[in-house]
Amino acid sequence: METTEAVSETKVVVSRVTETPLKDVWAFIMRPEGQATLLGEGGVLGNKGEDWRATDGTYGITRSFHPLEQIRFSWHGSEGAPATLVDLQLHTEGDGTRLDLSHENLPSDADVTALETKWTNALDQIVAGS
Repeated sequence: METTEAVSETKVVVSRVTETPLKDVWAFIMRPEGQATLLGEGGVLGNKGEDWRATDGTYGITRSFHPLEQIRFSWHGSEGAPATLVDLQLHTEGDGTRLDLSHENLPSDADVTALETKWTNALDQIVAGS
């Protein structure tokens, strides 16, 4: 498994490569436990424009949904927090899958270390679950 992380003042990027075929990775993400890894417990991905809310207080709107390719959603860390944007891209790489996640438009006071850890753990769980 290949791992990459990058952090800037306004963006966190995490990538993983797994030997699991893309269709199997996507199938895991579409299950409730897969969606919980991205959105938080109770969060459910919807069609473009649909709201989601997790039990930990995070919430947002699905901005883009392209099966087997991409999911983009706004993400608010808590009630009233500014909207940020999470983009997950999936690509076939050899017989496996590359997952590239970026969390953008972060406020200057965002805890990028905590967000990097959150998204690293999310992609690790997706890789392990698929």
